Amino acid sequence: MAKEQCTMNVPSALFKPFTSDKLTLSNRIVMAPMTRGFSPEGVPGPEVAEYYRRRAAGGVGLIITEGTGINHPSSVSGASIPLFHGEDSMQGWVNVVKAVHEAGGKIMPQLWHVGTARRSGDLPNAEADPVSPSGVSMAGEPSREPLTEEEIQGLVQAFAQAAADAQRIGFDGIELHGAHGYLIDQFFWEQTNRRTDNYGGDLVRRTQFAVEVIEACRAAVGPDFPIVLRFSQWKMGNYEARLVETPEQLEQFLTPLSAAGVDIFHCSTRRFWLPEFEGSELNLAGWTQKITGKPAISVGSVGLEAEFVDRATENQGTGDAHLDQLNEKLENNEFDLIALGRVLLSDPEWPAKVREGRISEIIPFTTEVLQTLH
Repeated sequence: MAKEQCTMNVPSALFKPFTSDKLTLSNRIVMAPMTRGFSPEGVPGPEVAEYYRRRAAGGVGLIITEGTGINHPSSVSGASIPLFHGEDSMQGWVNVVKAVHEAGGKIMPQLWHVGTARRSGDLPNAEADPVSPSGVSMAGEPSREPLTEEEIQGLVQAFAQAAADAQRIGFDGIELHGAHGYLIDQFFWEQTNRRTDNYGGDLVRRTQFAVEVIEACRAAVGPDFPIVLRFSQWKMGNYEARLVETPEQLEQFLTPLSAAGVDIFHCSTRRFWLPEFEGSELNLAGWTQKITGKPAISVGSVGLEAEFVDRATENQGTGDAHLDQLNEKLENNEFDLIALGRVLLSDPEWPAKVREGRISEIIPFTTEVLQTLH
């Protein structure tokens, strides 16, 4: 009975159209960026185009691609991670955009630099050393020289060029990856940013690199092209890390980013239903929307019984877990959009099945789907 009621309630909120000043979507469902690594030599081929097309055809309102490497030698760490520069890679993305649009979907690339998450010798450019704000690892240990201001400006321009190219080839906006301990987030976090110049210091000063990236992207694409920023408290390998401890600190953090030109904030959490701060039921996306007045995307374990991949328990639920809580939060306008990850890897038609009440037909996530571009 509970499942039937959940199925009846979901469409009223989840499938309501979304409209902001720069973006209109058919529903509130976003495909979360998930690294797949099926683009040999950094080129997304026909299989990648078909992979994203299936999600658009299955009813996803907005697709955010897996992280794509900006034009910097150490932007990514893997020979099959898609790049967002070079003639062959960009033609591949032209084909992806065409396929998604023909299926009725909208799509944005996630622009990415991994920073010190890259190891020396990693492909595609084995000779390129990792870079970071202060030359320290994610554990805070000295590893190499900090980025110079000249190098920082080069990175800013690489992000801006990627944004301009995304607009040129027909994407519907961009997402900047400022979460999970990658380069932009390494500037945010005091453990990895120990600089004493304009790019370091207190919480607000540590946003300066991201502010310059956002402003440069905005200058490159003009006033009407959507810019999304993804951020998180947690880091890969450090789920307890926190950028801020209070709503007041979150406001200090978000204000300069919003003013720089972010249109939508993508607030990465592991479980969307958990409150972010004591004394309020709002999650990170809820607080972000309240503080900035701008749309916010929430994310975290929709449709899953387990938080992250449990190798010992491959089947992670029936695919409809937590939909009642999601519906309630959307109905209450606590956030605007919800990003889905693993449930869309296992079942590209998840949105259509939920909308039509075909819950029993949802294909649950298993780790096996990670081995292919299903």
